[in-house]
Amino acid sequence: MFVRIATAAAIVAMSTAVIARDYVSIAGSSTVFPFATIVAEKVGQNPKFKTPVVESGGSSVGKKGVCDGVGTEFIDIGNASSRMKVKELDYCDKNGVKLTEIKVGHDGIVLANSKKAPQMKISLSDLGKALTAKVPNPNTNGSVGGMIDNPFKKWSDINPLYPDSEIRVYGPPTTSGTRASFAEIVNEKAFCGKNARVKAMGIKAKSCRAMRTDGAYIEAGEQDNLIVQKLQEDQSAFGIFGFSYLDQNSDTLQGTELSGITPTFDAIAAGKYKASRALYFYVKHQHMGVVPGIAEYMNEWTKHWNEDQILTDTGMIPMPKAERIEMAKRMKDLPVLTAANLK
Repeated sequence: MFVRIATAAAIVAMSTAVIARDYVSIAGSSTVFPFATIVAEKVGQNPKFKTPVVESGGSSVGKKGVCDGVGTEFIDIGNASSRMKVKELDYCDKNGVKLTEIKVGHDGIVLANSKKAPQMKISLSDLGKALTAKVPNPNTNGSVGGMIDNPFKKWSDINPLYPDSEIRVYGPPTTSGTRASFAEIVNEKAFCGKNARVKAMGIKAKSCRAMRTDGAYIEAGEQDNLIVQKLQEDQSAFGIFGFSYLDQNSDTLQGTELSGITPTFDAIAAGKYKASRALYFYVKHQHMGVVPGIAEYMNEWTKHWNEDQILTDTGMIPMPKAERIEMAKRMKDLPVLTAANLK
């Protein structure tokens, strides 16, 4: 009898806690943040709902936060610019949280610098060579010499055609989906994945994802606007962030040409610019129909993610029409995300 009463009390307490919050709580990717904020403000124009609260913090914060548990102390939706991994979903399962994955668009990852400095042109492979923590020993041949701490100090050490200036790049921390995507696309796949010496040594390309910690790569926090500010102040530095921030600051910043392709809206949309990734949010099932405005928030995305809509105007690359239809259907059907979906 005591056990039944205690269990019932726990359920009532949880339900009361959830009902106590009358606005949608969202956190995560700094890249998704400006787009999610626009959508939230549109929802807030409806007097029936309070404006959802959107916070940044990084993709890891969004994915972990939405999986932390059920109740108003936990967020309803987690934003991410890198897809959820199986181990992250395992954490959700451990806490009894069920999610639906919604893709909302695409974004390019740019290397940018001040327009007051020359525009750099570099291959994806050489960019990885400049920023990954370990590289094959340049003083030996073949599979001899192993991997050593990155010795390159200047861009011209990589290639004489590059600027004769110190490698100094501001970028996001390890909690960022932008950093995870950059490390995978540039360090792992473009540099180590295609490097014959790395293959000859039997080293897995995935081990090249680590970024330098000797000052050549500088963690500048999750707020991309701070990186933009640093580049406007320091003409010799470069920064890594989402295309939308370059688009919004095109009067003072310029994108680096990577493997012959300049980061533009059209180049990213056409798949020509290879440093790009998908953008997601993860919605918690247990808060649907309890916290008011979640369904309306999701539906609001569908009003603004087409070509020539406000999200596109602010730098988000739209999905193809068929994919937009599929994601709109997911918002209604709410299929549960499983490990099998992520493989």
